[in-house]
Amino acid sequence: MSAPALGPSGHSDSFTRDNLPPAALWPELPQGSLSYPDWLNAGEEMTTRMVERGFGDHTALIGNGRRRTYKELADWTSRIAHVLVEDYGLQPGNRVLIRSANNPAMVACWLAATRAGAVVVNSMPMLRAGELAQIVDKAEITHALCDSRLMEEMQACAASSKFLRHIVAFDGTASHEAELDRLALDKPVKFAPVPTGRDDVALLAFTSGTTGAPKATMHFHRDILAIADGYAKEVLDVQPSDVFIGSPPLAFTFGLGGLAVFPLRFGATACLLETASPQNMIEIIQKYKATVCFTAPTAYRVMLRAMAEGADLSSLRAAVSAGETLPAPVYEEWIKRTGKPMLDGIGATEMLHIFLSNRFTDHRPGCTGKPVSGYEAKIVDEAGKELPRGDIGRLAVRGPTGCRYLADERQKKYVLKGWNLTGDSFWQDEEGYFHFAARSDDMIISAGYNIAGPEVEAALLKHLAVAECAVIAESDAERGQIVSAFVVCAEGQTGDEALCKTLQDHVKSMIAPYKYPRRIRFVSALPKTATGKIQRFRLKDQL
Repeated sequence: MSAPALGPSGHSDSFTRDNLPPAALWPELPQGSLSYPDWLNAGEEMTTRMVERGFGDHTALIGNGRRRTYKELADWTSRIAHVLVEDYGLQPGNRVLIRSANNPAMVACWLAATRAGAVVVNSMPMLRAGELAQIVDKAEITHALCDSRLMEEMQACAASSKFLRHIVAFDGTASHEAELDRLALDKPVKFAPVPTGRDDVALLAFTSGTTGAPKATMHFHRDILAIADGYAKEVLDVQPSDVFIGSPPLAFTFGLGGLAVFPLRFGATACLLETASPQNMIEIIQKYKATVCFTAPTAYRVMLRAMAEGADLSSLRAAVSAGETLPAPVYEEWIKRTGKPMLDGIGATEMLHIFLSNRFTDHRPGCTGKPVSGYEAKIVDEAGKELPRGDIGRLAVRGPTGCRYLADERQKKYVLKGWNLTGDSFWQDEEGYFHFAARSDDMIISAGYNIAGPEVEAALLKHLAVAECAVIAESDAERGQIVSAFVVCAEGQTGDEALCKTLQDHVKSMIAPYKYPRRIRFVSALPKTATGKIQRFRLKDQL
């Protein structure tokens, strides 16, 4: 197979197009009903175009005590774009790193750099200088926009960088006292966007892998709009009246899509929290009557407890779960408590966002649903041959977005015969629904049996003594591997031998007995990422 012919480019700096994978290693990218013109600027579509469509007075962003309309956002991004081009010599195609927590200023910087034709790299505020240096060197980043509160590590990174020429501070707190803000005040509120091509790279998203060198996934301007025009439109049915809230960092594609692209594409409102703890989200949902929430199952469990104690989260019409598999008990209790489904879905940084999902009118527990329109999925073996229904295998998917690593040999492992291999083990039932089994490298093989950790976790979570849990494989001389569980006890429970035996018997009564956790460790908390995803690799270090 060969990659589709690329459209025209507006980049004078051709670094990203030069470093796309070889044509033979591209996934197939069927566009379905999605169609975009040759010249397209995603940043312009979510700012000036929204004002032209009549959304100028609608609230676009809420954060740090302020509301900003679409007209204010368009003006703000125009001023910043002028600064980047006129004061810092930004050329179309240059890479710009943005370092910030989730706040309106970060969104404005991202949109402004995109309008100016840059290729943006959004980064986590918790990254240290050495980690930032890996990203800067990989993407040959020339410019960085950094929240003034986070400059120390950014400056340390720049001190040894041969690529990074400009670091500009912005004020993420809304007081607008940093360098970028001062320069922007004197700039015009009109900016002619750089005429980028629909197939120009707009975003480099670095994977949040736990080991090895970082991988940069490359996403075009059309890809950014496609995730909104596909999943957000079809599954969420986003309306201008919607208010989005969530915990994922904007540095992750799950967060960027759910908390910026989806609302701004349809004239809705994004409510951004720098510290998106479950309690903070509960407060904001009640204050602003949020309607769409993006977070991990662990946060939804906290919300359920809060609702039991009187919190009013009835404004939520859509609770989207991703990042971790959704345990059936959480799904079932959410429906019982709210009368509304929780939408489980799966996406990947390489695919940009969710490609398999349940729907409001078609959902079931322990199920990830069916492909979003425009995507196809199947279960395959190691050679890429489709497996019979019911067999666990590798999830393969293709659609309007797909994996294109920046100059990385690992492209060969992710794409097979035109299909993206996500690294997840799934099975498909006779009705065509997909069910998560485990990460392909996390399947537990014990005495010849294949055991999916999430199934054991779901069984444990049905016991009232369990607040949270995580299941991993532990080496065993006799069985090869055994099921090992880390359990956080519910309030008032004591993790002792008696409870261990009780939980083991409970699991045996819920699922096949050979799947029970032969070892249980009681812990005060589980290690998690900023998105709430349990870091199982850190649990493995405790074995």
